[in-house]
Amino acid sequence: MSRLVLITGGGTGLGRAMAERFATGGDRVVITGRRVEILRRTATELGGGVTAIPCNHADPGEVAHLAATLDGTIDVIVNNAGGNTDIGASPAEDITSSLTDGLAAVAESWRRNLDANLISAVLTTSALLERVPDDGRLIHIGSIAADKGAGSYGAAKAALASWNIDLARAVGRRGITSNILSPGYTLDTEFFKDTMTAAGHAARVGATAVGRAGTPLDIAETAWFLASPQARTITAQTLKVDGGAYPSR
Repeated sequence: MSRLVLITGGGTGLGRAMAERFATGGDRVVITGRRVEILRRTATELGGGVTAIPCNHADPGEVAHLAATLDGTIDVIVNNAGGNTDIGASPAEDITSSLTDGLAAVAESWRRNLDANLISAVLTTSALLERVPDDGRLIHIGSIAADKGAGSYGAAKAALASWNIDLARAVGRRGITSNILSPGYTLDTEFFKDTMTAAGHAARVGATAVGRAGTPLDIAETAWFLASPQARTITAQTLKVDGGAYPSR
């Protein structure tokens, strides 16, 4: 019997690659995201086993609506939605004359990354956990930034990893596993929003042990394994898929 797999942020990049891998493996896949046209186009391109449902996973109301829309059990949840919301953001205006305004800007920047990368996963999992059957799988996409430091983005991913440990303990008696899949530098995603330079690419590849960047397929295959019966005793872990870039070389 095919499983139902929910992949948040499934329209492009890692989410799309994972959706394709699970669908190819015979699962029914629901992909979600905020960009409706991209999401629907991806579902059409990947075929009839993939359904698109628009959802902003940092919005409690939209997550509740998604939960009401989905039928039956959800065998695998992949919390992939997120990204560094500071990359490509418009520079803040000069607000040094007002400490209050300055602190408000800092708070807004941090909350954006926490909402996108931590709160979205917490809300989605909280809304759907009762629908996950025994021996279900929870997978959360972390980042190498949780260990290397990257401002509010790295802090949000580090918090995600800490939350995952508590979650794994809470669901373990039901045979449900919960893990972080932590990519390093990965090509063919929208993460850097066209800000990556040739020097930046070379530095990131040079920091790996394998001498190459990752691909979305690397992440998709690892997610497929974590969702398999063979991974049933792997839980509360952060599995790094970063080419050996941690610790830094």
